[in-house]
Amino acid sequence: MTPFGERLRALRAERGVTQKDMAAAIGVSAAYLSALEHGRRGAPTWTLIQKIIGYFNIIWDDAEELARLAEGSHPRVRLDTSGLSPAATELANLLAENIEKLDEDELRGITFSIRAALGRRR
Repeated sequence: MTPFGERLRALRAERGVTQKDMAAAIGVSAAYLSALEHGRRGAPTWTLIQKIIGYFNIIWDDAEELARLAEGSHPRVRLDTSGLSPAATELANLLAENIEKLDEDELRGITFSIRAALGRRR
C-alpha cells in the first residue's frame, strides 16, 4: 500500500463510502480504485486527485496533504544516480537492497532525517 492509498482508504472509511460508490462518482472503475489503494497502480493524475478532493469536499491544508501523498506514492521507484557522487549511488543501492528489512519506526526515522536535511538546504 502507498501513502496515498492508505489515506484514500481512511477517507472512505471515515465517511462510510464503498469503493464502488466512490468509483462511480469520480468516473473510474472500482478495480482501478482498489489497485490505487493497494499500491498496484502508480500515483494518480492531478485531474483524479482534484476529483477525489472534490468528492470528499477536502479543503486547503488537507487537500495539499493529499496531493503531496500522491506525489510520494509511486510504488515502483527508479533512481538514476549517473552523474551524482559515489555516496549518492551507495545510498540509493543500500536503500533499494534493504528497505524491506526496516520496520515502520526505522522508515519514519530515515524519512524524517532526509526531510530535515533537505530543509536545511533551502
